[in-house]
Amino acid sequence: MTKLLEQVIAQLKALPDDEQDAIAARFLAEMEDEQRWKAQFESTTDNQWDQMAERVGQEIASGNITPLAEGFSSM
Repeated sequence: MTKLLEQVIAQLKALPDDEQDAIAARFLAEMEDEQRWKAQFESTTDNQWDQMAERVGQEIASGNITPLAEGFSSM
């Protein structure tokens, strides 16, 4: 176990049981979500990547995009 994980566990142990359970539930849900994303990503075929790249290229060529910097400039 890493020192960081040991530190997290020590801090969790200091919390009331209901708070420990709430944090543990969120952590488990996050881990499951990451596993789903990883499985989806790894199962994406070269053909699917090519299709996505083609769609992105078409949107760029059509000018139907907003540069990322513009999307965050209003924040």
